[in-house]
Amino acid sequence: MTTINIFTENIFEDWKVDEKDIIDKTRKMLEFYIKELGDKSCLSDKEYESITLDIVFCDSKKTQELNRDYRDKDYPADIITFAIFADDENSFIFDDDINLGEIVIALDKVISGDNRDISHSKNKEQELFFLISHGLMHLLGFDHRDEEEYNFVINEQRKALGSIEYDKI
Repeated sequence: MTTINIFTENIFEDWKVDEKDIIDKTRKMLEFYIKELGDKSCLSDKEYESITLDIVFCDSKKTQELNRDYRDKDYPADIITFAIFADDENSFIFDDDINLGEIVIALDKVISGDNRDISHSKNKEQELFFLISHGLMHLLGFDHRDEEEYNFVINEQRKALGSIEYDKI
């Protein structure tokens, strides 16, 4: 059985998210993705004992700074994903652990609900888990450069969100 290590950090003062609940639900979604999509993901044909990822909660000023400094895009984002393992052709497994990377989420954008028309979220907690499920897809090597890829990602997210009873959050 694979060990899943999830570390969170909240540097956003206006919402003290329940980090334990987030870690538990993120783990369930990742387990779902590994079971359902493992052979299509960056994990296929890899031998490992554990997987590690980080989630950072911040504000949109920080995501704009990260976008500008690392992606040459000068605008705030609701989520930025640094897919260390999936995006690096020289990625390696150290001590049988795969470091998938980092998900950075702007909680002020989650609160504002800017993305709810896409996610169909009813509240900020649902929106947060929608974004985390999306970030996990990126960490596993899935992108959405065209409509077919986008539809695939969103469809898989809906299934993963069902694994955490998303409609009851």
